[in-house]
Amino acid sequence: MNINLTIIGQAIAFAIFVVFCMKFVWPPITAALAERKKKIAEGLDAAERAERDLQLAQEKATENMRKGKEEAAAIIEQANKRANQIVEEAKEKALEEANRVKAAKEAELEQEVNQAREVLRAQVATLVVAGAEKVLGASIDSNAHAQLVEKLAAEL
Repeated sequence: MNINLTIIGQAIAFAIFVVFCMKFVWPPITAALAERKKKIAEGLDAAERAERDLQLAQEKATENMRKGKEEAAAIIEQANKRANQIVEEAKEKALEEANRVKAAKEAELEQEVNQAREVLRAQVATLVVAGAEKVLGASIDSNAHAQLVEKLAAEL
């Protein structure tokens, strides 16, 4: 192989080109690549943090929903208990009112029965005296008549 001046010139030019590239071209390129690598790493870290935060937020939301459902169930249960209590109180009051009305009506009925008995006693006594007058054929004086009526009424 023949080495001539052209190959030596090309080798020298290539060496100068390599040195030029190493001094002026590669440092900005490697710096840009390093910066890009750093940004990508930061982006991946941010994505992982965001994913963890999202997972924590979902867990908190699930926990809050569970607590909300439990509280709602407790409130509904309390409302049902209170409603049942109110119904029972209303039943008791109605029963007391019914017993009071029943007692009042029974007392009123007893009073009416007693009044009817008194009226019947008076009528029976009057009829007995009238019947006795007819049997005896004579009239009994009014004092004796009143005493006889009272005596018969007391006996009846």
